[in-house]
Amino acid sequence: MEQRSTAMAHPAVTALTAVLGEPGTAGDAVDWEELARTTGLRLPADYRAFVELYGGGELDEYLAVRSPAEDLLDGLDFDPRQAPTALTGTSEEELEDGRLLPVATTVHGDVVFWLCDEPDPQRWDIVVFKRQALHGERRWTRFAMGFGEFLLGALTGTLASPFSARGFDEPPHVYRHWSLPL
Repeated sequence: MEQRSTAMAHPAVTALTAVLGEPGTAGDAVDWEELARTTGLRLPADYRAFVELYGGGELDEYLAVRSPAEDLLDGLDFDPRQAPTALTGTSEEELEDGRLLPVATTVHGDVVFWLCDEPDPQRWDIVVFKRQALHGERRWTRFAMGFGEFLLGALTGTLASPFSARGFDEPPHVYRHWSLPL
């Protein structure tokens, strides 16, 4: 089993703890090597660090972050053992048809995906599908950044609101692990 010591080693997760505070419970224990061996899926370091520290749970009663300990692989619709055949562009049609792995969802039905079109998971971009886009607004948006940087930008307002609801960047922020009672 991989040690849980990498959680604070990733700069994006360290920055997130300044916004979210220390977790209220232990994160999820995931054997990342076993996951890669059995599924062929290697996940980005910032996400692994986040899951080790905070675990799967809910942010501000709005954004549900998935974990391999719970349901992350339920949304996998491609074989991670097969190498990507091409890079995905930025058009909505190309993004919708890309190798997408959902990592988080909002209460409004927005979905945060990794775009898994690179063999190296450290190079995966974030793609958001906005379920309730305003007229003329794009439903699919690609962010050239990882999970930790994306989440930090969404929480601090350095990213324009990627979700259907506004105000996600307003503090204080609370993260609740799934194992905690309501």
